[in-house]
Amino acid sequence: MNGRLLRWLLPMAGGTALVGLWYALRHAFGIPAWLLPVPHEILEALGRERALIGAAAWQTTQSALLGFLSAAAGGLVCAILLASSRPVRLALYPYLLILQMTPVIVLAPFIVLWAGRGMGSIVIVTFIVSFFPVVVNTTHGMVSTDRGLVELFDVCNAGPLQRIFLLHLPFATPYYFAGLRIAATLAPIGAIFAEYVTGSIAGGTGGLGFLASVFNQRQMRAELLAVALTSCVLGFVFLAVIATVNRLLLRRWHASATPADA
Repeated sequence: MNGRLLRWLLPMAGGTALVGLWYALRHAFGIPAWLLPVPHEILEALGRERALIGAAAWQTTQSALLGFLSAAAGGLVCAILLASSRPVRLALYPYLLILQMTPVIVLAPFIVLWAGRGMGSIVIVTFIVSFFPVVVNTTHGMVSTDRGLVELFDVCNAGPLQRIFLLHLPFATPYYFAGLRIAATLAPIGAIFAEYVTGSIAGGTGGLGFLASVFNQRQMRAELLAVALTSCVLGFVFLAVIATVNRLLLRRWHASATPADA
């Protein structure tokens, strides 16, 4: 069977099996609707609250996008600094690890105190969540540049800027996009978590995290899962955009952007 067709059929088959199991568990054990809503009830809740969830999704999209773009730009600049100097890398990398390993839930109250409730603190939390994968992947790509190419630039007496922009950055581009793909899935999660923790109504309406908090307090389980479904769609959109840009930029010269069965 065609490999491209399989990439569509297998996920559909797996999803159908999971939904069937979901309904079977609900009816086999007599689980009440408020405890385990089934897919059609979640879709009905999404339809009932579509205006509210749509406005919240737009608010979350803005915060997630700002945090993601900040992490994409800041991570690239930081990776260039780390890869350009081994002493700088040794001096700063441990503190990047500390920042990554510090639970965001511990940092969030301080961020709210410093930046206030609203989009500012949400963007900062999203940035922190998304920043590390971009830095790590890009730095790894730059310091892993093919040794033969490095020696060729030595022979040509290339300057530091030429090495960075003509050798190391092009070589690290697939690594950079690998980091962006990870960051794209984390950015909506970070924004929703920040909205949930801050409990703020930024821009006149709450985001998905704030809405999830409201639905949870009101025991509206189907609506809560409708918010989760919306956040998944948002994450897929972010990831699809990055994957498309990656394929357009790299398909002519790098195997990572070419399907295996192409």
